Amino acid sequence: MIGDARTIVHGATITADLCIIGAGAAGITLALELIESGMRVVLLEAGGVAEDPEVQALYTGEVADPLLHSLPDKYRQRRFGGSTTIWGGRCVPLDPIDFEYRSWIPHSGWPISYADVAAHYPRANSLCEAGDFAYHADQAIPGGMRPLLRDFMPQDFTTTSLERFSCPTDFGKRYQARLASSSSVRVLLHANCTQLLTSPEGSRVERAVVQTFANTQFTVAAPRFVLATGALEATRLLLASRDVHAAGIGNGRGLVGRYYMCHIAGTIGTLRVDRPNDHLSHDYQRAEDGVYCRRRISLTADAQRREAVGNAVFRLHHPRIPDPRHRTGALSAIFLARRFISYEYGKRLATQKPPGLRILAQHLANAGVDVLGTSRFLSHWVRDRLLAERKFPTIVVRPRTNLFSLDFNAEQVPNWDSRIRLGHQTDRFGMPRLHIDWRYAETDVRTVATAFGLLQGEIARSGLGELSLDPDESDIEAVIRRDGAYGGHHIGTIRMGRNPADGVVDEHCRVFGVPNLYVASSAVFPTSGQANPTLTIVALTIRLARHLQAEAARIVKIHAHPAAPVPIPLHKRTAQPGLIAEAASPL
Repeated sequence: MIGDARTIVHGATITADLCIIGAGAAGITLALELIESGMRVVLLEAGGVAEDPEVQALYTGEVADPLLHSLPDKYRQRRFGGSTTIWGGRCVPLDPIDFEYRSWIPHSGWPISYADVAAHYPRANSLCEAGDFAYHADQAIPGGMRPLLRDFMPQDFTTTSLERFSCPTDFGKRYQARLASSSSVRVLLHANCTQLLTSPEGSRVERAVVQTFANTQFTVAAPRFVLATGALEATRLLLASRDVHAAGIGNGRGLVGRYYMCHIAGTIGTLRVDRPNDHLSHDYQRAEDGVYCRRRISLTADAQRREAVGNAVFRLHHPRIPDPRHRTGALSAIFLARRFISYEYGKRLATQKPPGLRILAQHLANAGVDVLGTSRFLSHWVRDRLLAERKFPTIVVRPRTNLFSLDFNAEQVPNWDSRIRLGHQTDRFGMPRLHIDWRYAETDVRTVATAFGLLQGEIARSGLGELSLDPDESDIEAVIRRDGAYGGHHIGTIRMGRNPADGVVDEHCRVFGVPNLYVASSAVFPTSGQANPTLTIVALTIRLARHLQAEAARIVKIHAHPAAPVPIPLHKRTAQPGLIAEAASPL
């Protein structure tokens, strides 16, 4: 069922077997996976079903450098469905090397293996509505996908890996009816969790404090809690819960909020392809189920080891839109309409200084000369993006000049100094707002520079064209600073580790020292890899659901089949705890 927290009586306590905080991709996935488990689940969501500026304002905060990182209320949505209400739908699994300890990347290595997560990727793919778990170009489409660039056979890269795209699926809209009809899951909207209250010794979370815009407050009591609010908000809630843990829950060693990663991403270089149009395919292809798929240029694991760099991928991208020398009407039309484009894409069209009349005139001329190409693009965009249920993923325009730029997405390595902490300002509920200090490391710069250099050499050896840096890109670090942290990929602030000195949560995403508190978020990723995090978030959440089911079944079994009682002398019976109660105590 789905209810409204504003109708709960002030001071009430709601009980459940499990309390999930946050109804985005992770929270909704966990609730769906537990519907048939027999557990009574309460799912708390701070927002409603639609965007509300007053609710969204609770996400506002500070960043140390606004040129490097967007404000915290961008890219996140405080409403039912979370950020899946605005995501682009790109689904990509992590690679096996991402889970390995790598001597050249400090703090690398997951306490679980690729296989532990891969077992749940097919189900995650299904929930994300991204089709089959087939991420190889020879498997995704019968007969194989068209080659990215015919006769291009690099040694340090592969062009057979691909990305698949969700509709994109708004988890709130897609799964609302199923949750509403459930008798075991109770969703409460407009429920702002502002604190976790622990037992006096701090070893268990006993209640979640919930406040509403109706000026009411109540608590949820449960034997287990799961934070599924996303990396930024999960970090905020742990740090702000200081009634017993002075530094915040799970933060006894100062790790909560540390090692904050996004991805190093942007556009770079100019690729000239000296081949006819039919030798190149950088567009999307559709699988039999209608899912859009696209090849990428991926740095191999062997090359990463040899060069001691992180993971990285490139995609063929249209020329830089602000530069009218591309002579492509559709791209110029996009630039001229940049003020009407969403924040995520619009900021990539920003220029260091306002375009002069000459630049604007060139864009107008492009749109006029290439009016047929512009018209085709606009028709395609309306039909396949705005009106389609499964939307065309991104802008793909074949440039008239056969010149491309490269879109890159690279791993950011864990960095102690890159962090999230509580700021001095508070929101209307008295919760401290976030202060974000995102930083990149020398290895991040070297990963992009090395990967680009390797690809440059591969293109030259192939004789298919030329890849070069633009005059303003000779300093790769400046290129990275130009685009800064990538969008909504908030990773690593509550990292998974083998022990409390290494991480905040264990291999089951359970907070060390507080064994009834779990985290379902990319916050637990020890390393970022090159992949967009949503698919792996969902897979890890499915894995967590299996763990919680197994734990619940174990306790039920203990209740049903207690150990045979040991005879106790009469004079000692009142001093002994009951065997069944002792065995069945949660965790």
